[in-house]
Amino acid sequence: MTSGIAPVRGDRAARVAWARLVEPGDETVAAQIAAVGAEEALHAVAADTILGARMAERAAELDVDRDLAIARRLGARLVVPGDEEWPLGLHDLAAPPICLWVLGHASLGEVATRSVAVVGARAATGYGVHVAKELGAGLAERDFAVVSGAAYGIDGAAHEGALAVDGVTIAVLACGVDRAYPAGHAGLLQRVQEDGLVVSEVPPGSAPTKWRFLSRNRVIATLTQGTVVVEAGLRSGSRNTARHADEHLRVVCAVPGPVSSAVSAGCHELVRGGATLVTDAGEVAEAVGPIGELAPRKEGEALPGDDLEPNHRVVLAALPARKPATTEELARLSGLSSTEVRGALGALDLAGLAQRQGDGWRRPLGR
Repeated sequence: MTSGIAPVRGDRAARVAWARLVEPGDETVAAQIAAVGAEEALHAVAADTILGARMAERAAELDVDRDLAIARRLGARLVVPGDEEWPLGLHDLAAPPICLWVLGHASLGEVATRSVAVVGARAATGYGVHVAKELGAGLAERDFAVVSGAAYGIDGAAHEGALAVDGVTIAVLACGVDRAYPAGHAGLLQRVQEDGLVVSEVPPGSAPTKWRFLSRNRVIATLTQGTVVVEAGLRSGSRNTARHADEHLRVVCAVPGPVSSAVSAGCHELVRGGATLVTDAGEVAEAVGPIGELAPRKEGEALPGDDLEPNHRVVLAALPARKPATTEELARLSGLSSTEVRGALGALDLAGLAQRQGDGWRRPLGR
């Protein structure tokens, strides 16, 4: 047993210990746990190994019972692989979370089966915030759980949109579930907890760090069936999330913005690289949802003559609005024969799109 680590019994307790001793995404630890189980892997770490030396500083402060007691006081529960609530998509990761700390009443595994990540820039524009709220609300109305990271900007707007329609939303944190980060979103996180879920793979009390944000992104990307990037710069955590999603065969979507906008440049690069361009929740549902969940087609206003045959449409375009034109004049204008023009005029007359006046034809008054 590793020097300095008190005896730990059982898989769940061992996972709590591992979560405190190592950082998320450690592939060496993940491989050992996969090979022999969390408890045996913990006991097998020798004090003189690199991993043992890396864990030595944290081992002195390890207290599994304390972490579990804190979780109980918070109302948080521990979810581990093999639990009914464990999201199966996380198994696709080379280093899946060792365990998850979850606040909220919904079943994480259940809501994750129909979920979409909506992520983007913290320094979002008004346009981006508006789109993210609309996407969050629209996806929630279509019974998707909206997953994001509770950050300022796009993340917060996506959560807000889902909550506005009483939908389920999941906040995946880079810190302990007992910490409101950012502090300005304390109220939002409380509402998310009440109507959805707050999730973290690091133990209560853990502080957010840059590398934990990056590790958190892989969870967001694989917890869900697809990721939508609303606004992102060329270098951004959101593109990192999209990369994880793509690598693990999830759908990646991006919302276009002005070509002059730096916070949309990353979205445009994603589209150029093969991401699906989306503009509303219906299009996201079509891309991410099951086959047959189609978005309504977007078409311009239907105008008289849209369904005409080509020759009839040409004659309609040649008809004057005021002074009537003869069949011969219309033939010269349209490049059709007089016989073709007469046939077209008959069809246009029946459709109410042409009016005879004396020896000529014109458009009906009011058209």
